Amino acid sequence: MSALPQPRLSLGAGVAHRFRTKFRTKTETVVLTASPTSTPTASRPLLPFDGLPSTELLAHAPGWTLFRNLYMSNGTLYIVADDNAREKFPEIRMMTSTGLEAENTPENIAMREPTDDNIQIISPEEAKDRWVSTTNAKGRVLNRVWTVEGNTLLFNDPKQFLRHYYHFVAELFFGAQAFWHGAFSPPITPNELDDPSPSTSVHFSTTHPPVPPMHRAIFAHSNADGWRDSPGFNAYFLRAALPSLIVEHVEDWNDRIAATAFKLEEGERAWHFPTVLLVDRSAAHRGTVCGSQTQRTAAEAWEYMRRKARLRGLHVGGWWAPLREAVWRFAGAEEGIEQLALAPVKEGGVMPFMTREAEVRGMDTFIHPNDIVNVDSKHQKMLPLPDKIVISYISRQSARNRKLIQEDHDGLVKAIRELVERKNKERAEFLAGVSGNEGTTVPLEWEFDELIAEYMSKDEQVRAAARTTIMLGVHGNGLTHLVFMRPTRFSSVIEIFYPGGFAHDYYWTARALGMRHFAVWKDRYRTYPNKPNVDYPNGFQGNYIPVDGVYVARLIEDHISGKI
Repeated sequence: MSALPQPRLSLGAGVAHRFRTKFRTKTETVVLTASPTSTPTASRPLLPFDGLPSTELLAHAPGWTLFRNLYMSNGTLYIVADDNAREKFPEIRMMTSTGLEAENTPENIAMREPTDDNIQIISPEEAKDRWVSTTNAKGRVLNRVWTVEGNTLLFNDPKQFLRHYYHFVAELFFGAQAFWHGAFSPPITPNELDDPSPSTSVHFSTTHPPVPPMHRAIFAHSNADGWRDSPGFNAYFLRAALPSLIVEHVEDWNDRIAATAFKLEEGERAWHFPTVLLVDRSAAHRGTVCGSQTQRTAAEAWEYMRRKARLRGLHVGGWWAPLREAVWRFAGAEEGIEQLALAPVKEGGVMPFMTREAEVRGMDTFIHPNDIVNVDSKHQKMLPLPDKIVISYISRQSARNRKLIQEDHDGLVKAIRELVERKNKERAEFLAGVSGNEGTTVPLEWEFDELIAEYMSKDEQVRAAARTTIMLGVHGNGLTHLVFMRPTRFSSVIEIFYPGGFAHDYYWTARALGMRHFAVWKDRYRTYPNKPNVDYPNGFQGNYIPVDGVYVARLIEDHISGKI
């Protein structure tokens, strides 16, 4: 990185104003032109005569940086900060990159390191030199900065991963929601942290104070096709979860770049973003949580807010609930209507879409390590029972790759159907003899559904996920639907891998939502915290993945019975 620009001496606002006031007695011209400039609040856009507000760092984790008053000119992002303030900003490489597609080679890794063309930190004086002039006819100070009103998500990711349903929904927007919810939610009080009751604890609730809306998403390196996956679930999710979100693409970003390009007669223009979350995949991978532990960019956002005690509803994915429930309602899932009935929208309970209020409070509060809440199975055991045990097997047998051996697939389906039939028979026998079983718990009804996504509408897939207790399938995109599962005592994901293979994707995502994950290799399993090492052996992507159906059926039964 090149050297930062050296700050220049300037008069403080108060001194400058006193100087101008004194000078006013000498010339009437200055009386008309030398009033002190105002600095706008975040509640209104910059006006032509306003001073330029300095940039504030509201929250940061590697790859996830929330700013107040970020600027862009000619494609470069600018942080405006004096000498003291610039020390508060993290290393630039932990905030952004060049946005190139990622390859695991030394040359590519080096090419993704940011340069001054990506972000610069400049002093208020340099910002004024760049974007403020006094060349108009009346000699008044005018800025050449235009505010992009509202709250912006600025995605610096290449389209390489955007076209993938899991990476788009369960990484990009999963992480954005965790960071946004955590930053703008009211701080969790000590009393709330100490409340252990599932019925009253903030960490077992899906109803929380509203946060400011996300107004705009800018995909700076992707066209309109670049973030749309082939099955079409990315667009479905975005319109269902955030129906008012304004989407801009690389063409729009290039328009903004061209509009601010330097012109000899006019100088530079700049765009001003009052509130912006800058997201960068490469920068996230430079962090410890993503780069060394999970390989999930969203994990940096989630883990940061968890350690700051900012994620409400931690044991039930409550911070994710607004998007999950919005998609439920869009799909016509009964669960979405039930949530509306249980927690009706009250006046003031939803922040209007065009609100400009976006306040971050208490982010610097010290959280004692003993107060950092973990997510594990002991908390899930405190959740309510489901109405029914619904096992949803997402079959990949009609997919191009990552399929079970056909005989093993048939054996899996047969074993689970027999399990469900036996459990429902036990329930029927219990109900038939209920007179002798007073005071005991009625066994739950069981159901098994084999889901073939190719033959289901998107609404049908979401509705199926919403009522699923146990989601089962070979490692693959369809398991992303776990983000729409309802959190209950038994909500779990069973992911089948080729022997020796493992990936973090659904293991981490399930846990982040308070659910259990079981990784299965034919006739053995592991679950948190006994995590296997990531590996992609020959056969991982193949069509001859073995599984013992009887073993998986027994695993499900043992899990529901509380044995594991």
